[in-house]
Parts: sequence; structure tokens; C-alpha cells
Amino acid sequence: MDLTNYLLMKHEISLIVVFLVLIITDLFASESAKKYYFPFACLLFLAHTVAGFFFKDSGDSFAGMYVTGPAYATIKNILNIGVFLVFLQANSWLNKPESRIKRGEYFILTLLTLMGMYLMISAGHFLLFYIGLETASLPIAALVAFDKYRNESAEAGAKYIFNAIFSSALLLFGLSFLYGASGTLYYADIVTSITSTPLVILAMVFILCGLFFKISLVPFHLWAPDTYQGAPTNVTLYLSIVSKGAAIFALMTILYKVFPVLAETWKSILWLIILVTITVANLFALRQKNLKRFFAFSSISQAGYIMLAVFSGTTAGMAATVYYIFIYVFSNVAVFGVISAIENKTDKVNMGDYNGLYAGNPKLALAMMIAVFSLGGIPFAAGFFSKLFVFRAAMEQEQVLLVFLAFLNTVIALYYYLLVVKAMFINSTDAPIEKLRTDGYLKLSIVLSMVGIFTIGMFSFFYEWIEVGSWGV
Repeated sequence: MDLTNYLLMKHEISLIVVFLVLIITDLFASESAKKYYFPFACLLFLAHTVAGFFFKDSGDSFAGMYVTGPAYATIKNILNIGVFLVFLQANSWLNKPESRIKRGEYFILTLLTLMGMYLMISAGHFLLFYIGLETASLPIAALVAFDKYRNESAEAGAKYIFNAIFSSALLLFGLSFLYGASGTLYYADIVTSITSTPLVILAMVFILCGLFFKISLVPFHLWAPDTYQGAPTNVTLYLSIVSKGAAIFALMTILYKVFPVLAETWKSILWLIILVTITVANLFALRQKNLKRFFAFSSISQAGYIMLAVFSGTTAGMAATVYYIFIYVFSNVAVFGVISAIENKTDKVNMGDYNGLYAGNPKLALAMMIAVFSLGGIPFAAGFFSKLFVFRAAMEQEQVLLVFLAFLNTVIALYYYLLVVKAMFINSTDAPIEKLRTDGYLKLSIVLSMVGIFTIGMFSFFYEWIEVGSWGV
């Protein structure tokens, strides 16, 4: 091994530089200088995000354990955009008296999880994949429990870590079977040495179950609503877009690169999982009054739609998957931006609290409406096109029944998304939320999200960028 192995790891090296600069600044900066820590951290990460678009290397290193190429760079860049928007929304929360001393810890823990996700995405060997998975999971547990003096946050952290341990155990159990059947943990070697035997199928099922926990697909989803509700809203946003996006891409890579010979088996599993996930999540969302739980079930449902593109097993499906994740990032950032703006000032997170929101806060109400329209797939928000491409990819595989059932579920989803719009614009109340002064950074994140929701859907070059970069996986 020599230093040339690291030359392909430009995203990782850039992130490590950002991590080291921030941790040194947090440790040694004077108290007067630390008031600039937040904008400095955001600008530094923005520089890392922009630089990522210039990292276009392809190849592998460390004897094939690490792999990179256009597809890997594309998804890392999308995750970087998501993390940057998440950071912008953190300022008001971190400025609360009980959070002020933890700014450095927040950024450091978040960057650690992102490093783990990078390794998951670029893994060509299951050992590196597992290292990345645990590097991502453990700091997230600390972030979920970040408001340690709130019982809900501590409870959510405990639930998350127990579920993470259980899902990791399932995945490791499957890996042990897979290693026994193939004698290797390299993706490229496994695919040439396995056949459709009971042991290999069992190994695949355990591995998939472990990853289904991370993505919160039904029936491995019950941790998500409790964790989303109890975690700080900013961390909930991070879980819903960045963590989920990385796990879906890692799952897609494993299915296509490790188990193509078992495609008929895993497609049969995914067919049922997708249908149950979308249906159950939509039905449970109808019952929710707490908006963080509401959008937790919405997130589970959205994961089902994303998996519909993964299910197709084609280049078009892979591009549709990443395109859906890209749009989903902006839509969810806008949703949680509005929730954060209101929660930070009023501590209100129930749907009934949003009655008459438009009267006092028309801009926040409009932003929320556009975001939920995008999540619901209403023309001409970007979410309409993401669902269109997902359905098209599935239809190319002649999955008419699955697409029809998923489309019917879209009607249910539109109904419960419209409940939020109804509360803000139609329902009346004697005590509506008064006009709020929104933090500048949070306001910027919502504006950028609105721009993303419209421009990604209106201009085809975004999809072309994803499709062209896609697909040397």
C-alpha cells in the first residue's frame, strides 16, 4: 500500500480537511472568535460541496475495496447539498441557551456520519461497507439524543441505537453466510462465485433486512416515527434525507453488483415490500397529529416510491432513483424548514397549531404548501416529474399492477398532504400563530429549496446530469 491509493478519495480527503479545521477551531478559538463559528463552518462546507463537482475520477484503490466513478460522485454531491441545507437550518436551534456550547460537537458528529456514508457508497468490499455503516450510525445516535435534557430526545436516541444494533447484527449474520458460500467479501468476486442456492438466498435476505431497517421500509419501520418525533427537528431532517439517501444508494449498488444472479428473488421480495410500505405508511400518516410523526410516515412512503425505481433493475431506474432523491432533498428541507421556524419560536409541532397559519405567516404557509405539493407529486412541482420517471422505469419492466397500486396510493398521499394545506389556509382558530421573525440562515435554506423544487422539474439538464453521470455503477 502507498499514497497513490488515496488519490481517488478526493471527496473523503476534502471532508477530512473540513472536519479537522472545524475541530481545531472549536478547540482553540477564543470566545470572541467563536461567534463566527457557525458562518465559518457553513462557508467551509459550502466550499467542500462546490469542490465535489470537480472530482471526476474513476477507478478503484486498496485492492478494489474502494471504488469511485461518476455515479458515486453524483450521489455524494447530492448528499453534500442536503447536508449544507441542513446546516443552514441549525443556527436558531444551536443558538438556544441549552445548545450554545455544543455547536462544534454538532458539526463534528454530522461530518463523521457523512464520512461513513461516503465509505458505504464507495465500498467495493463488504468490510469497508460495514465500517462505513457503523461510522454513520453511531454518531447519528448521539445527534438524535443531542437535546439530552429532553426526555423525548434521550428516548429517541436509545430507540435508534437499539434498532441500529439489531439491524447491524442481521446484516453481519447475512455476511457470514455469504462469505461461507463464496469465500470472499469483494463485490466483484462474489457475483462470479455464487449461484441461487438456499444458503445464498438466506444470506441475501438477512443483508436486505439489515438495510431495510436503515431505510425504514415496512415492516422494519416502527423506530422511525418515535425517533423522528423525539430527535431535534434539524436531526430529524438529516435522518430523513441524507441518511436515507445514502442507504438507498448503497442498497441499490449491492443489489445490482452483488446479487444480479438472484434478481428474480430480490424483485419478488421488493414487490411485496414496496406495496406494503407505501400502503401502510400512507394509512398511518392519516392518523397523525404531530407533524414530525406525520412526515416520518410520509418519509417511509417516499422510500417505497424510491424503491420502485430500484426495483426496475435498469439504467433508467437507477437514474430515476437518484433524481427522486435529489428532488426529495429539496422538498423535505422546505417542509422541515417551516416546522423549525415555528417550533424554534413557539414550540408548536401539532397540525392543529397550524390552523390559520397563512393569516400571520403567509410566506411560511406558501413554502409549506409548495413543498407538500412536491412530495405529493402535484404538477408542476419537481416531485411530479420524480414520480413520473419512477413509474416509467417500473412500466418499462411491465410492472403494470405494481405501478397501478402505487398510483392509487398517491391519491391517499395527496389527501393527507392536503390536510396540512387545509389547516394553514382554510381552518380558522381564535389563536393563530403570530407573525414570526425567521432566522436568516433558515430563511435562505427555504428559499434555496423553493428554487430547487421548481428549477429541477422545469429544466431537463438536471435529469440529464444525473443520467449521464449515472451509470457506471
